[in-house]
Amino acid sequence: MDTNPIGIFDSGVGGTSIWKEIHNLLPNEHTIYLADSANAPYGLKGKDAIINLSIKNTEYLINKGCKLIVVACNTATTNAIDFLRKTYHVPFIGIEPAIKPAALNTKTNAIGILATKGTLSSALFSKTSGLFASNVNVIEQQGVGIVELIENGKLFSEEMQTLLDIYLKPMIDANIDYLVLGCTHYPYLMPLLIDILPNHVKIIDSGEAVARQTKAVLEKHNLLNTEFLKTKNKFYTNSNPDVLASLLNSKFAVQYLNF
Repeated sequence: MDTNPIGIFDSGVGGTSIWKEIHNLLPNEHTIYLADSANAPYGLKGKDAIINLSIKNTEYLINKGCKLIVVACNTATTNAIDFLRKTYHVPFIGIEPAIKPAALNTKTNAIGILATKGTLSSALFSKTSGLFASNVNVIEQQGVGIVELIENGKLFSEEMQTLLDIYLKPMIDANIDYLVLGCTHYPYLMPLLIDILPNHVKIIDSGEAVARQTKAVLEKHNLLNTEFLKTKNKFYTNSNPDVLASLLNSKFAVQYLNF
């Protein structure tokens, strides 16, 4: 048994979609969530910058006693997780777009990927696509501007609706039957995506799979918390706390952190 918290970091507030899945599956675990919103989005930064930001976030969480760290950011995973695993002693859980299930299950032989530039241009994404989607028509789309709107509290704005209409049209025209969400901010777009996409299109994100992998790694390393006590869930951001709090439905206090 290990009562230390699980650490989770993202380039901003989007990783709370991952936190919710982990919290639902592992309600006994204490968590610390770190939103590096002042530096969002990571998807437009170079690999060295992404690694340096991931180091900063990781060291903060390790100093808080975290027993495992979830890199709740597709861009940070694809660019930095190999370095983090080689450098630090705690287990890391990463995230990458769920290309495999989409490619294996498509009936129209066309799938869409909505992700950041940093994820789509990464070696890991290229490798995964090559392994599982080489014979599938993959329509890739950079979600330019989406993270910024979410981070500024404009999730259901006219600007967001306009961007999504533009980004999804080539996918609809290509008759996709799966849309893979390649950024942890994007599950919050679900109501908008459902309205725009044809009914037969299935939307896939990585949240549940990440939660299951987190549980498996905790079990493997004997790190599960089996105490049935009230859990502590702490949320930190270096930007406007109200945006993060709104996605948590104000159930949890959000602290501003100057880092």
